[in-house]
Amino acid sequence: MESDSPSSKSLSHWLQISSLELLVGIADHGSLSAGAREAGMAQPNASRALKALERRLGYSLVTRKTTGSTLTAEGVLTVQWAREALASLEALAAGARSLADAGGSELQFGASMTVAEYLAPQWIGRLHQVLPQITPRMRIMNSQDVIRAVQQGEVGLGFVETPHIPLGLKSKPVFRDEMLIVVAPGHEWAKRDQPLTLHELQSTALIEREEGSGTRAFLDYIAHAQRPKPVAEFNSNATICQCAAGGMGPAVLSQLAVESQLAAGTLVEIAFDGPALLRELHAIWPAAQVLGRTEQTLLQIAADHESHSA
Repeated sequence: MESDSPSSKSLSHWLQISSLELLVGIADHGSLSAGAREAGMAQPNASRALKALERRLGYSLVTRKTTGSTLTAEGVLTVQWAREALASLEALAAGARSLADAGGSELQFGASMTVAEYLAPQWIGRLHQVLPQITPRMRIMNSQDVIRAVQQGEVGLGFVETPHIPLGLKSKPVFRDEMLIVVAPGHEWAKRDQPLTLHELQSTALIEREEGSGTRAFLDYIAHAQRPKPVAEFNSNATICQCAAGGMGPAVLSQLAVESQLAAGTLVEIAFDGPALLRELHAIWPAAQVLGRTEQTLLQIAADHESHSA
């Protein structure tokens, strides 16, 4: 193959970012046309760009067939390098954007209910001390909605309670949370001598958070079985606490949500003879995204808060 070898030319002469995006798109989707759509190129332009890249590299990257396009052995290795190069360029762009932001700006992030009520206020206070020019904007949702907002680019950073983190998202644990089984002092469970078993918890209707919440997902995760329909569903931890204290039924909530009512004696903790009711609360962000300076600062504050609380 005739070569315009990169060894004898400057990088800017032979390398185009769009050609690397095209090559990665072909690898991911298996055809030139799909790779062209991924790179935002018309197919004739994509075909010319691929041929030019092969000519400049000095070897074939793709084998074209009527059923699609497959990478050559050299193409497979080149795609790996291309992914790394594109990721580095994205890191450069994100870093430059954060450095260019010398004045005040906003930080939008999503938080699930427990995080928003009991953890985020302290994080935001610390963020204001470190970066007083930043205006935080917290969107309070359940965990599933936070995940959706991050995936759709509505927020760049989210905090969730669910144990299920989808592919395509990076995550970092920021808090280890203990879940407690609680009832009103007059509930029959408050008088029992033996710890509650997993079977009893699985088979009892509870006052619960709504579908999509991390608390609900955690209960489903530890139960590993079909559970009864809840006695009632609310999107507020405080409402569930009040209903449980009023005798509506048992609830399983974060220690953060119930500690004041336990101290006041309006709720009673029930011992549990089953798997540890511990869950990790996570920060999440898109795998293809490099966090900006303010997002990295908030993430570090959240992680440091966990270590200081331990």
